[in-house]
Amino acid sequence: MVTAALVKELREKTGAGMMDCKKVLTETDGDLEKATELLRERGIAKAAKKSGRIAAEGLVEAYISEDKKVGSAVEVNSETDFVAKNDEFKKFVANVAKQVALKNPATVEDLLAQESIAEAGKTVQEVLIEKIATIGENLSIRRFVRFETTDGMIEKYIHGEGKIAVLVNTKNASTELAKDVCMQIAASRPEYVDRNSVPQDRVAKEMEILKAQAMNEGKPAEIAEKMVQGRIGKFYGEICLVEQPFVKNPDEKVSKLLEAQGATVVEFARLEKGEGIEKKEENFAEEVMNQLK
Repeated sequence: MVTAALVKELREKTGAGMMDCKKVLTETDGDLEKATELLRERGIAKAAKKSGRIAAEGLVEAYISEDKKVGSAVEVNSETDFVAKNDEFKKFVANVAKQVALKNPATVEDLLAQESIAEAGKTVQEVLIEKIATIGENLSIRRFVRFETTDGMIEKYIHGEGKIAVLVNTKNASTELAKDVCMQIAASRPEYVDRNSVPQDRVAKEMEILKAQAMNEGKPAEIAEKMVQGRIGKFYGEICLVEQPFVKNPDEKVSKLLEAQGATVVEFARLEKGEGIEKKEENFAEEVMNQLK
């Protein structure tokens, strides 16, 4: 009989997930040693031991359907940049991007539970565990975005061999214009499409900071207010896509580029590899000394 205590013991012994432990214990009629061996054979125990390592390298990838109506962008992390150049890892990331586009998971957890489109009979989680075991590093599917349109076009752009992925949903845009917009987003890092997209609390906070700056310059309150109105435009010009200078022609704003074609940007996403992950600082000399000891 498989008890909760037995599952807990196997989990603590191997570091494998609760469901994996329960599954192998059921298969082995509660035999702890056989269950442990089974986890090792399947690479699950080996993979679990690597799960605590920081994975801040890896790749971002994007996928769009042939009709350009569905698109996705994903970030899959590894421990080292070396693994990001591994063909098996690259193929896995590309399959994950396609999985997201075609199967529309709601969350990373949903994605991991889905049957893999690349390997029938296995979940994405099981395929991931196998890759961890064979590649020898902790790997994790960190995040994804997915866009779908009925009357527009999805375009993608990958920069720096998987360092930055951009996905954009446009209306009435040519392929060339959509690609230009993707490159703009990659280079200039906008946060919102336009002023209307910026949350009011974000604007209020920025205006508060600008007013404090003006007051610190010794300006009277009424003058400071006028200065804020003048300076807030620069703030929008930095964070709003349509108000940014076009990277290929800085004398022209992105809004003018879009207006020339009667095009609009519905939404966009920019994923940068390792963004926001705190990387562990490695002391190579210390690591070598520890190994010698």
